Amino acid sequence: MKKVALHTLGCKLNFAETSTIGRQFVDRGFEVVDFDQVADVYVLNTCSVTERADRECRQLIRRVLRQSPDAYIIVAGCYAQLQPAEIASIEGVDLVLGAKEKFNLFGHTNEFVKKSVSQVFVSCIDEASEFHPAFSAEVGGRTRAFLKVQDGCDFNCSFCTIPLARGESRSQPIASAIQQAELIAAQGYKEIVLTGVNVGDYGSKIGTSLFELMTKLESVDGIERIRVSSIEPNLLTTKMIDFILRSEKFCNHFHIPLQSGSDEMLKRMRRRYLTEHYSRLVHYIKENDPDAGIGVDVIVGFPGETERLFEETYLYLVDLPVSYLHVFTYSERHDTPAPAFAGSIEPKIRFERNEMLRILSQKKRHAFYSSMIGRKVPVLFERTMHGDRMSGLTTNYVRVELPADDSLVNSIRNVTITGAQDDKCSGMVDYAINDVATTNVVCIERPMMSFAAHSTVS
Repeated sequence: MKKVALHTLGCKLNFAETSTIGRQFVDRGFEVVDFDQVADVYVLNTCSVTERADRECRQLIRRVLRQSPDAYIIVAGCYAQLQPAEIASIEGVDLVLGAKEKFNLFGHTNEFVKKSVSQVFVSCIDEASEFHPAFSAEVGGRTRAFLKVQDGCDFNCSFCTIPLARGESRSQPIASAIQQAELIAAQGYKEIVLTGVNVGDYGSKIGTSLFELMTKLESVDGIERIRVSSIEPNLLTTKMIDFILRSEKFCNHFHIPLQSGSDEMLKRMRRRYLTEHYSRLVHYIKENDPDAGIGVDVIVGFPGETERLFEETYLYLVDLPVSYLHVFTYSERHDTPAPAFAGSIEPKIRFERNEMLRILSQKKRHAFYSSMIGRKVPVLFERTMHGDRMSGLTTNYVRVELPADDSLVNSIRNVTITGAQDDKCSGMVDYAINDVATTNVVCIERPMMSFAAHSTVS
């Protein structure tokens, strides 16, 4: 039996697509192994949102070649779509597949025999108009499955290559999404995460909407939780927020990209909202559910971001009742307008600003977690084990960790949060399983902080 190793760079959408590609190999008799193991074929599904993602791709290729010099190496995805010649020039790469071609991998090769030159199959991105279904419900995987419902983007943010790498916005029909959700449920998964490039734009070209999809998915038997991965603020409506917060299945967790807390910078970035609109959304969510988790994407070091404008962003975020930040250091991307803008920020300042917001994110997270002390929250425990420990997530995206216990895997149990410490887990939890009382330690853990918990697991 031949072996294949697959690796994903970037977003959960890429992860879902990599899993789908992996199933094609399994159907043809391949054994899937970890990427750091010796394999006959390596597939690297790439991202190109930042220069770091490009660099990591090149490093992984070199590592694979040192590990398995005779292996057949396939590089696919966004980086391959944008820079095929650059990837093909890397010694040892055998096949380069673009956004359209990666789903027909076996139509371009099935022998996996190395040749003297790389083969490149990358169509013009305008040809990537078909929707290719994908989900990550691999056997023995997680308790959460990532379901792709949308692809591509019609927005034209001045810093972003995604429209160039993935093409125009497109969606799959609701019936197809429901069918895939039912398949995921049949495999025992408890939670589905809806993914896409611009999920909020779902259905805009096929006569439906994300709201309609959400109402249909809620009726799928076997799925106990549904989470929306990310949604643009100009596409998130109060109607959707109300539905999510009242739903018995949709998680009270919102990830809403902001990118800057300065209206001047938002205009330069060609975003489709201003800070006042964003604030209204966040406050509306928290007024209706103080326990809701809200994540924010922010870019620092964008051209023209003066000290004054960065301070605007910082102070805006200080006052905003959000749970955590994902901070990105601006990286120049080929074929986007932003690199030509005046006011380039030197790398040292970019990284300093990143660090300032990272520290603010830790404070935000600490305040959010502390506000939950005394609350009883349901936790979905995952298969993932960290040595002798296991972990799970609450609906509002708080990770709970405790000593490994197979009886908790893929189950939802209640945990009452009672305290927090900055550097380690502490506290006791008393619960009964099969009428046998036991004692264990439970904590809620994130980088630089952790939370003790006392609970009755039920």
